[in-house]
Amino acid sequence: MKILFTAFDPFGGESINPANEAVKLLPDVIAGAEVVKVEIPTVFRKGAAKMKEAVELYKPDYVICVGQAGGRATITPEFVAINYQDARIPDNEKHQPVGETIFEDGENAYFTRLPVKAIVETLKKNGIPASVSYTAGTYVCNDVMYYLLYYIQKEWPNIVGGFIHVPYVTEQAVNLPATTPSMTSSMISDALRIAAEVTILQKEDIKTVGGETH
Repeated sequence: MKILFTAFDPFGGESINPANEAVKLLPDVIAGAEVVKVEIPTVFRKGAAKMKEAVELYKPDYVICVGQAGGRATITPEFVAINYQDARIPDNEKHQPVGETIFEDGENAYFTRLPVKAIVETLKKNGIPASVSYTAGTYVCNDVMYYLLYYIQKEWPNIVGGFIHVPYVTEQAVNLPATTPSMTSSMISDALRIAAEVTILQKEDIKTVGGETH
């Protein structure tokens, strides 16, 4: 049994990416599953292509893609990816798609295969701030999540996968406004480990009150 974690390289002028820093700290085995860690580029389509290459190489049972959501205060498992690219800033190769479709034959949206509500409840019970997110944005994170779920739908039906966004790490927050939320790399890594445990051990998500009112 294997679980693949992907995490992006730094982008947007940052020298580190909290997703990658946290993934590096993960143990080599989680809940009996061998952990595979792959860094992917923050580049439209190329990041997704490297994720796909890793899936085909390692043949994991589970895939958790991780990205930075600077400004968020919680660990946020993503619920949905949309078939849309709309970049506020260029990616690391200066691509800046505006209003483009990811896959012409893809659905407008795909829902996560991770037990996101169970993950959030377990994280909170372990003292880690967490909430389900209902938007993965329209940047490279959404691009990779959509690719993953598209291929799960089309070619990888036995894979359980999805995406988790994480806040800035404290090292980044030093140079940001004083009110900017952040977490330590170790707490983010603990959150990812717990998320993996829940994903592996809990086959179906829980039913609990959640959602958003705006």
